[in-house]
Amino acid sequence: MSTTTTAPTAFEIHRTDHPVPDAERAALLAAPRFGTVFTDHMARITWTSADGWQNRRVEPYGPLQLDPACAVLHYAQEIFEGMKAYPHADGSIWTFRPAANAARFARSAARLALPQLSEQDFLDSLAALLAVDRAWVPVGEEMSLYLRPFMYASESFLGVRASQEVEYLVIASPVGPYFAKGVQPVSIWVAQDYHRAGPGGTGAAKCGGNYAASLLPQTEAYAKGCEQVCFLDAATNTYLEELGGMNVMVVDADGSVRTPPTSGDILEGVTRSSILQLLTDAGHEVREEPIALADLLAQIGSGQVAEVFACGTAAVMTPIGRLAGADFDVTVNGGQAGPVTMAIRTELTDIQYGRRPDRHGWLHRLA
Repeated sequence: MSTTTTAPTAFEIHRTDHPVPDAERAALLAAPRFGTVFTDHMARITWTSADGWQNRRVEPYGPLQLDPACAVLHYAQEIFEGMKAYPHADGSIWTFRPAANAARFARSAARLALPQLSEQDFLDSLAALLAVDRAWVPVGEEMSLYLRPFMYASESFLGVRASQEVEYLVIASPVGPYFAKGVQPVSIWVAQDYHRAGPGGTGAAKCGGNYAASLLPQTEAYAKGCEQVCFLDAATNTYLEELGGMNVMVVDADGSVRTPPTSGDILEGVTRSSILQLLTDAGHEVREEPIALADLLAQIGSGQVAEVFACGTAAVMTPIGRLAGADFDVTVNGGQAGPVTMAIRTELTDIQYGRRPDRHGWLHRLA
């Protein structure tokens, strides 16, 4: 368990002259909505091919000035991460496995031909922002400060090549419980006409293009009465891969758990790997193996499959109560959240909020 608590000296602090008044901030933190309210500041580092990473600073949150020829607007050369800062009972602020996010951020950068930010700069940027905006961390049941590190190609140039100028930023948004009325099973539409990624593509990178590709089938899922969409593999249209923004897992009646193996098509979720570890700790057999849609539907019908859930930073773990597609519509576990899903979800959130021991050293102190 790391105990870094001071603001990194490499970051210059430029405070806003117009912070949100205390009373207004308190009102916003009382019932925060995901991604709609942002803190007073943002962390930032600039990169050029000539000088490398430079000008580390925290500055007032505000609009970015982009030239119409800015490379990211034309070729989508950008990446991002999603994390949370968790308040603990003693007033300290912690984040969860940030080194894993830093490593994935570097892998995403390499795939998108962007410069790789060091783990130290990544961690320091989070600490620098929290040193200034600590008051924005909400306190309450499953409340946290969502952190969004991102990097984009900022060079004004229309040629098709990697950008020679890049901006890295971290912004933050206070968030409340993902499920306002408690954890609720969701309905999933299985897309059989669209794919999120394919072999050799950018599926393993956390970049905006992957999410843009999921929006049309997500819209169609809404129209079918479902909250999320699940994609199949592009090569055979047979095997489950992942949801638009979450990994998927299957719990069999014997307590064993299966999940699609990560590959160039599937994002290596930090929450996913943490859950696999906790399941193993609890004595569950865990297998990373291909899961054919046809087999899964038959196994749900026979009772071999007891639970299905999705996992990711925002919702942590989301029970799946229904799977639907063009020619099928099945209910999982009577449409209810299952005991394995809820037990591991409780354990994971207890670790994140400091309510039980951090056996694996996953927590990193920010403030």
